[in-house]
Amino acid sequence: MDMNQLMQQAQKMQADLARAQEEVKQLTYTASSGGGVVTAVATGDGRLESLEIDPEAVDPDDVEMLQDMVLAAVNEALRGVAEAGEQRMSSATGFDLPDLSGLSGLL
Repeated sequence: MDMNQLMQQAQKMQADLARAQEEVKQLTYTASSGGGVVTAVATGDGRLESLEIDPEAVDPDDVEMLQDMVLAAVNEALRGVAEAGEQRMSSATGFDLPDLSGLSGLL
């Protein structure tokens, strides 16, 4: 393989990776907890896009349970979108990438 072919391959891989990164930003993942009482939607860029709470779940005497359901739904949505993003990036690069979800606030 000559240098030109190597450079072309590197440029193609770079373009594929950039396209995959843009696709990951567009991903969304929906998760729910409490049998659908709380639903969270997270995006590929690590944002919580929406949070829905069934009004019947709001019990002033048991706020802790609602908080737990919110945390569960949000964490599952963020985990799901991170996993989908990793899969997309792996398919673009041809190899598995390490779990980078803990770095989302740094990127």
